[in-house]
Amino acid sequence: MRSFRRHLNEKLKDERFRRLYEEERQLTELSLKIHHTRARLGLSQQEVATRAKVTQQQLSKVENGINCNLTTFLKVCQALDLTVELERSSDRQPVS
Repeated sequence: MRSFRRHLNEKLKDERFRRLYEEERQLTELSLKIHHTRARLGLSQQEVATRAKVTQQQLSKVENGINCNLTTFLKVCQALDLTVELERSSDRQPVS
């Protein structure tokens, strides 16, 4: 039986799959960062939503990685005092 990692590595050879996988990975990473920050601060979704001037349902979508608009995402980040930084993927340092 193949291991998950081996199976994933095989699938990642496909360019389309790799692109979609990377998009989902980044979305999940952002969603988890927002969720963990809110939890660490001891805030409810409703409290953060009120601060961000969005609905609790919109915040839930952001935390669950469901497609949201950029304005909502930025409002939530601002309410949690998170900054958003962009970098070119070619400028990233390799992970050791």
